[in-house]
Amino acid sequence: MMERETAIRIFKCLSDASRLNILSVLQSGEAYGELLAEKLGLSASTLSFHMKKLEEAGLVTSRKDQYYTVYALDQALTKLRLSELIGGENPQEDETQKREEAYRKKVLDAFFDGEKLRQIPVQRKKKLIVLQKIAENFTPGKVYEEAVLSGMIEQIHPDYCTIRRDMISEGILTRENGRYTRVK
Repeated sequence: MMERETAIRIFKCLSDASRLNILSVLQSGEAYGELLAEKLGLSASTLSFHMKKLEEAGLVTSRKDQYYTVYALDQALTKLRLSELIGGENPQEDETQKREEAYRKKVLDAFFDGEKLRQIPVQRKKKLIVLQKIAENFTPGKVYEEAVLSGMIEQIHPDYCTIRRDMISEGILTRENGRYTRVK
């Protein structure tokens, strides 16, 4: 995961047309500074300014070859996906996750008394949270006979038929020939 400051430096560097042109030329391979300046119609000092920015951002590397400077793309960095560049930590995402977890806990506390379900929620969002909690009792991918599954659900709530049907309609369970499998 890339640090946020590094990503910002890269994006600022890429916001200049001349630098994008330089990177475009360097995609085909390394090049001498003088050749780059000539190809792009830039003065030596302008090219030097842009190359310094590109090197600081880590997009380009340079090496000396006798009297000349040879530039090349930093292949590792230029092959990164956009999602890897902007990844970083998202404080809003963390806060949203905390709120969702607090809501989930509030719903479970309201509808469960220990391991027993007091009542089946009417609101779909709350019902889905309850069904997912019940589904934790089943191993994903394992096939359950109807009688076994119904018995397990009945220990949580007497209306096992409704819960079983809702779990199928929500895609938590699949049913085939009276046998059930937890999907999620």
